[in-house]
Amino acid sequence: MEKQNHSVVTEFILLGLTEFHELQILFFLFFSIIYIAILLSNLIIILVVKLDPQLQSPMYFLLVNLSFIDMSLASFSTPKMIGDLISENKAISYEGCMAQIFFLHLLGGSEMMLLVAMAIDRLIAICKPLHYKNIMSHRICIRLALFSWTTGFVHSVSQMVFIVTLPFCGPNVVDSFFCDLPQVIKLACTDTYVLDLLVTAFSGLLSLFCFIFLFISYSIILITVHHHSSSGYFKAMSTLAAHITVVVLFFGPCLFIYIWPFSHVFIDKIISVFYTIFTPLLNPIIYSFRNKDIKKAIIKIKTKNVNSRSAF
Repeated sequence: MEKQNHSVVTEFILLGLTEFHELQILFFLFFSIIYIAILLSNLIIILVVKLDPQLQSPMYFLLVNLSFIDMSLASFSTPKMIGDLISENKAISYEGCMAQIFFLHLLGGSEMMLLVAMAIDRLIAICKPLHYKNIMSHRICIRLALFSWTTGFVHSVSQMVFIVTLPFCGPNVVDSFFCDLPQVIKLACTDTYVLDLLVTAFSGLLSLFCFIFLFISYSIILITVHHHSSSGYFKAMSTLAAHITVVVLFFGPCLFIYIWPFSHVFIDKIISVFYTIFTPLLNPIIYSFRNKDIKKAIIKIKTKNVNSRSAF
């Protein structure tokens, strides 16, 4: 009886990106290709780093973790969205909806802290190059990765505590392609004004803290790099450009969501698509095309495969 009072609604209806059939077919083809590209590009980075001995460094260890998170971030809702584009039944179960919310905040929070860890790695590499190997040991890298995942888990649980106790007894239509927490909260059969503020504040504070830390860290790094003119530091500058681009692409939509005082469904959908689909696609592209070591490693693996085939 108690469960009934808290969750009379057993499923939610996701309206998706558009209601126009022609656009749905177009989006189905487009996002299917994008999703496959996300999986392949991130898997390539993971495999290349694992296979190339020269890429066994803290920066690439953290990059592998980023690729894994990006694949997961794209997978928590994209397959469902693609299927809904050609399906009449756009429902998602109550449990499935809660799972989407949990994994979105788990992966989003983890990626924020992982970007902070990557900034710490570059900060030590540039500012303390002689002590870099001692400071950024493999044990420290594992701890940074675990801390990122732990932060994401704590952040996600803190969000779920608010929503799992809410009573849903009436409206169940979510105007998005996944269960977006602010929109789901609005469907609860109770006053959620204070709760909405708390949820926004918790997520906004985490985003703001990480962004400020990253801004300060990369500012220090850029100042340090500016005072050196050796070729090694020009290479460092190229690597930094990729890191900063990824940070801007990831935190831009986040800060817009929590700082912009007005909400519009169409804009929210665009930001959600960019955050959950295009960012996981752009990250490997940015690191692959701007990183000479990864490009060399890919060419080396291709050459080795061609030579091994020709030997047979």
